[in-house]
Amino acid sequence: MRLHTHINIKNIVTISLVAMFFSCANNSDQVKDLFLTKNMPVGVAKDTYHVYKDSGLITSKLITPLLKDFSNRKEHPYNEFPDGLVLISFTNNGKDSITIRGDYGLSYSKTLISELKGNVVIINHKDKSKLETEQLFWDQNTDYCYSEKKFTLTTETDVVNGIGFESKKDLSKFLAKKTTSQHLINENK
Repeated sequence: MRLHTHINIKNIVTISLVAMFFSCANNSDQVKDLFLTKNMPVGVAKDTYHVYKDSGLITSKLITPLLKDFSNRKEHPYNEFPDGLVLISFTNNGKDSITIRGDYGLSYSKTLISELKGNVVIINHKDKSKLETEQLFWDQNTDYCYSEKKFTLTTETDVVNGIGFESKKDLSKFLAKKTTSQHLINENK
């Protein structure tokens, strides 16, 4: 009787294990849907240093302590930079550079629109100009930046404060809204 009970338990365990193994599916779409419904990234990268190249020349570098990849979103796939980012862009064979920093960032891969928040700074190293604001939207298709928040633009000769601006990524072709400014005037001329 004891041997018969032992065999029945063994059979039940075996059947349960077989049913468990066959019930597991290796379907990547189901896994993606699980991440989608739980609002989880499909990938996370720490201490990322990414170099972008075009025709063998370095065009930009992205540095971030944490990158979350939400490319599994059907409507609006994006990357999140919850701990901030630094983007260094090179033009003119690397002679001119622009640095963009922010405490938080989102980059939407379908529209190529990025949003930076918190202590956002753009520095044009060639022109020695600097833009500071709390929020910035950047259209990567056109290299155009805009914001409706307070900003300070500092050049070698001027300081412009205001609320709302638009400009190229290199701070050229600048359109400022609601401004006040300080100008350095050379009285010797």
